[in-house]
Amino acid sequence: MTKDSKLAVLNLPRYPFNLKNENGKTYIWDILRKRFILLTPEEWVRQHFVQYLIQELGYPVGKTGNEIALKVNTMNKRCDTVIYDAFARPLVIVEYKAPGIPVDQRVFDQIFVYNTRLNVPFLFVSNGLQHFACRIKDGKPLFLRTIPHFKDLELLQAP
Repeated sequence: MTKDSKLAVLNLPRYPFNLKNENGKTYIWDILRKRFILLTPEEWVRQHFVQYLIQELGYPVGKTGNEIALKVNTMNKRCDTVIYDAFARPLVIVEYKAPGIPVDQRVFDQIFVYNTRLNVPFLFVSNGLQHFACRIKDGKPLFLRTIPHFKDLELLQAP
Protein backbone atom coordinates (compact mmCIF):
# COMPACT_ATOMS: atom_id res chain seq x y z
CA MET A 1 0.00 0.00 0.00
CA THR A 2 1.07 3.55 -0.55
CA LYS A 3 0.59 6.29 2.00
CA ASP A 4 -2.96 6.75 0.67
CA SER A 5 -4.75 3.50 1.51
CA LYS A 6 -6.88 3.88 -1.63
CA LEU A 7 -3.78 3.47 -3.77
CA ALA A 8 -3.18 -0.24 -3.37
CA VAL A 9 -0.32 -1.89 -5.21
CA LEU A 10 -1.97 -3.80 -8.04
CA ASN A 11 -1.05 -6.75 -10.23
CA LEU A 12 -0.79 -4.39 -13.20
CA PRO A 13 1.98 -2.18 -14.55
CA ARG A 14 2.41 1.16 -12.82
CA TYR A 15 1.34 4.23 -14.75
CA PRO A 16 1.71 7.94 -14.01
CA PHE A 17 -1.65 9.48 -13.22
CA ASN A 18 -2.79 13.05 -12.87
CA LEU A 19 -4.13 13.31 -9.31
CA LYS A 20 -5.48 16.34 -7.50
CA ASN A 21 -6.71 16.99 -3.99
CA GLU A 22 -9.73 19.16 -3.43
CA ASN A 23 -11.60 19.68 -0.17
CA GLY A 24 -9.80 16.74 1.43
CA LYS A 25 -10.67 14.35 -1.40
CA THR A 26 -8.41 12.89 -4.07
CA TYR A 27 -9.43 12.90 -7.74
CA ILE A 28 -7.88 11.13 -10.73
CA TRP A 29 -7.98 12.26 -14.35
CA ASP A 30 -9.94 9.84 -16.53
CA ILE A 31 -8.57 10.01 -20.09
CA LEU A 32 -11.78 8.50 -21.48
CA ARG A 33 -14.30 10.72 -19.70
CA LYS A 34 -11.89 13.68 -19.93
CA ARG A 35 -12.50 14.87 -16.40
CA PHE A 36 -11.40 14.31 -12.83
CA ILE A 37 -13.18 11.46 -11.03
CA LEU A 38 -13.29 10.85 -7.28
CA LEU A 39 -10.56 8.34 -6.50
CA THR A 40 -12.01 5.22 -4.90
CA PRO A 41 -10.30 1.82 -4.68
CA GLU A 42 -12.43 0.61 -7.62
CA GLU A 43 -11.56 3.71 -9.66
CA TRP A 44 -7.86 3.04 -8.98
CA VAL A 45 -8.32 -0.43 -10.50
CA ARG A 46 -10.30 0.97 -13.46
CA GLN A 47 -7.68 3.57 -14.34
CA HIS A 48 -4.85 1.03 -14.20
CA PHE A 49 -6.73 -1.59 -16.17
CA VAL A 50 -7.75 0.90 -18.87
CA GLN A 51 -4.13 2.01 -19.21
CA TYR A 52 -3.07 -1.63 -19.39
CA LEU A 53 -5.58 -2.32 -22.16
CA ILE A 54 -4.52 0.75 -24.14
CA GLN A 55 -0.76 0.81 -23.59
CA GLU A 56 0.07 -2.89 -23.38
CA LEU A 57 -2.69 -4.65 -25.33
CA GLY A 58 -3.47 -2.20 -28.13
CA TYR A 59 -7.07 -1.32 -27.26
CA PRO A 60 -7.99 1.94 -29.03
CA VAL A 61 -8.79 4.91 -26.82
CA GLY A 62 -11.45 6.05 -29.28
CA LYS A 63 -13.30 2.73 -29.01
CA THR A 64 -13.25 2.53 -25.23
CA GLY A 65 -15.73 4.13 -22.83
CA ASN A 66 -16.11 4.24 -19.05
CA GLU A 67 -19.40 4.17 -17.13
CA ILE A 68 -21.63 3.28 -20.07
CA ALA A 69 -25.32 3.53 -19.19
CA LEU A 70 -27.75 0.80 -20.15
CA LYS A 71 -31.19 -0.38 -19.16
CA VAL A 72 -31.65 -3.97 -18.01
CA ASN A 73 -35.37 -4.70 -17.84
CA THR A 74 -36.61 -1.60 -16.01
CA MET A 75 -33.41 -0.89 -14.10
CA ASN A 76 -30.76 1.66 -15.06
CA LYS A 77 -27.26 0.14 -14.87
CA ARG A 78 -23.75 1.23 -15.79
CA CYS A 79 -21.05 -0.94 -17.31
CA ASP A 80 -17.67 -0.02 -15.88
CA THR A 81 -15.97 -0.10 -19.29
CA VAL A 82 -17.20 -1.04 -22.75
CA ILE A 83 -14.95 -1.53 -25.75
CA TYR A 84 -16.44 -1.24 -29.24
CA ASP A 85 -15.52 -2.75 -32.59
CA ALA A 86 -14.86 -0.87 -35.84
CA PHE A 87 -18.63 -0.61 -36.44
CA ALA A 88 -19.35 0.90 -32.98
CA ARG A 89 -20.89 -2.36 -31.75
CA PRO A 90 -20.09 -3.38 -28.16
CA LEU A 91 -17.33 -5.99 -28.19
CA VAL A 92 -16.12 -6.25 -24.56
CA ILE A 93 -17.62 -5.44 -21.17
CA VAL A 94 -15.18 -4.94 -18.30
CA GLU A 95 -16.26 -5.10 -14.66
CA TYR A 96 -14.01 -3.80 -11.88
CA LYS A 97 -13.99 -4.35 -8.16
CA ALA A 98 -11.80 -2.85 -5.48
CA PRO A 99 -8.72 -4.92 -4.56
CA GLY A 100 -10.35 -6.02 -1.30
CA ILE A 101 -13.41 -7.43 -3.08
CA PRO A 102 -13.01 -11.05 -4.17
CA VAL A 103 -13.83 -11.94 -7.76
CA ASP A 104 -16.52 -14.53 -7.11
CA GLN A 105 -19.70 -15.81 -8.71
CA ARG A 106 -21.63 -12.66 -7.77
CA VAL A 107 -19.24 -10.56 -9.84
CA PHE A 108 -19.66 -12.85 -12.84
CA ASP A 109 -23.45 -12.88 -12.35
CA GLN A 110 -23.39 -9.07 -12.44
CA ILE A 111 -21.45 -8.87 -15.73
CA PHE A 112 -23.59 -11.65 -17.26
CA VAL A 113 -26.70 -9.57 -16.50
CA TYR A 114 -25.15 -6.60 -18.32
CA ASN A 115 -24.41 -8.90 -21.21
CA THR A 116 -28.07 -9.90 -21.56
CA ARG A 117 -28.51 -6.35 -22.87
CA LEU A 118 -25.28 -5.81 -24.84
CA ASN A 119 -24.65 -9.37 -26.04
CA VAL A 120 -20.86 -8.97 -26.39
CA PRO A 121 -18.53 -11.85 -27.22
CA PHE A 122 -15.97 -10.99 -24.48
CA LEU A 123 -16.17 -10.27 -20.76
CA PHE A 124 -13.25 -9.14 -18.57
CA VAL A 125 -13.27 -8.88 -14.77
CA SER A 126 -10.56 -7.44 -12.52
CA ASN A 127 -10.08 -6.42 -8.92
CA GLY A 128 -6.58 -5.21 -9.75
CA LEU A 129 -5.05 -8.35 -8.29
CA GLN A 130 -6.84 -11.02 -10.29
CA HIS A 131 -7.92 -10.64 -13.91
CA PHE A 132 -10.29 -12.88 -15.83
CA ALA A 133 -11.31 -12.95 -19.47
CA CYS A 134 -13.90 -15.11 -21.11
CA ARG A 135 -15.31 -15.51 -24.56
CA ILE A 136 -19.03 -16.12 -24.79
CA LYS A 137 -19.83 -18.95 -27.19
CA ASP A 138 -23.31 -20.38 -27.55
CA GLY A 139 -24.33 -18.41 -24.47
CA LYS A 140 -21.65 -19.98 -22.26
CA PRO A 141 -18.40 -18.50 -20.96
CA LEU A 142 -15.15 -20.05 -22.12
CA PHE A 143 -12.38 -18.73 -19.90
CA LEU A 144 -9.20 -17.53 -21.57
CA ARG A 145 -5.72 -17.83 -20.07
CA THR A 146 -4.98 -14.12 -20.34
CA ILE A 147 -6.56 -10.84 -21.30
CA PRO A 148 -6.20 -10.91 -25.10
CA HIS A 149 -4.53 -8.27 -27.24
CA PHE A 150 -7.09 -6.18 -29.14
CA LYS A 151 -5.87 -7.48 -32.52
CA ASP A 152 -6.50 -11.06 -31.38
CA LEU A 153 -10.18 -10.58 -30.52
CA GLU A 154 -11.32 -11.20 -34.07
CA LEU A 155 -9.31 -14.45 -34.23
CA LEU A 156 -10.76 -15.59 -30.93
CA GLN A 157 -14.29 -15.14 -32.27
CA ALA A 158 -13.71 -17.55 -35.15
CA PRO A 159 -15.68 -20.81 -34.87
